Amino acid sequence: MRRERENIVVEIEGKVAARFPVHLLGQVTCFGNAMCSPFMLGLCAENGVAVSFLTENGRYLSRMVGKTSGNVLLRKQQFRASENEGRAAQIAKAIVAGKVANQRTVLQRALRDHPEIESEGAIARVIDRLKSNLEFLDSTDDLDRIRGLEGDSANLYFSVFDRLILCQKGDFFFRGRNRRPPTDNVNALLSFAYTLLMLDCRSALESVGLDPQVGYLHADRPGRPSLALDLMEEFRPVIADRIALSMINRQQLKKSDFNKTESRAVLMQDDSRKKLINEYQEKKKAELTHPFLNEKMQTGLLFHIQALLLARHLRGDLDGYPPYVWR
Repeated sequence: MRRERENIVVEIEGKVAARFPVHLLGQVTCFGNAMCSPFMLGLCAENGVAVSFLTENGRYLSRMVGKTSGNVLLRKQQFRASENEGRAAQIAKAIVAGKVANQRTVLQRALRDHPEIESEGAIARVIDRLKSNLEFLDSTDDLDRIRGLEGDSANLYFSVFDRLILCQKGDFFFRGRNRRPPTDNVNALLSFAYTLLMLDCRSALESVGLDPQVGYLHADRPGRPSLALDLMEEFRPVIADRIALSMINRQQLKKSDFNKTESRAVLMQDDSRKKLINEYQEKKKAELTHPFLNEKMQTGLLFHIQALLLARHLRGDLDGYPPYVWR
């Protein structure tokens, strides 16, 4: 990739494959051995376009950004809230409430559209237990308890996730979440979708001036984008999971789109990653009405809007953080 005036030009084997005006880009994500000219990187930095580098299989390597946006007062408020267990618990509780509510809705929609997937009331029981977890969540301000309810809800949700896979059951099955590396096709697909989601959430947080490293639900660790992981929780079920299920059930992906290494790790092939990226970008173009703002917008704007709402809460303009709840 190189700079040409105010455009980013993509060349493959010496031939121009694409040209993008930089003002139309939110970020650039490079998979594999992609080469970027210094002038192209400078153009991105000047225009607030982050450039992320990942391995060809989607493992995060590094990220280049320009000047930090926002102001130091907002970040100081963010840091103070993270060190105040009561405030951190309130923000974490809102994030988990949004995630669990969205998990319930995904299961309810699936059961409504495909009643044949129900067997012995398993999905209905999980839906009821997720509702109970929401009630327990509402009655606690203990951060460890909130994290425990998030983990329990994830286990419940994924215990019936395999039932949402409607076809190609021999090639696409889910026996539980595994990663680093994923050992089956579904987990490989989910891990890659979650990586795309995390990068968008990270960019959204940086764009409003928040530090993606300092979170509330996820504990701080060196190198971990804790706040980006927090923000993406409410989007996992309704964006990443639904895209993965849709691509399997519509047979947009097949067994041949995945490779298994000698170490038993399952990796997506180049073409299958492109399919997922295209599907993800199309999903971001879909219009919806934001439940808190009651305004129509593209799905891709949700990350920025939620980051903005979090920043407003930290500044004191909102009494609480309103998570995105899918309806």
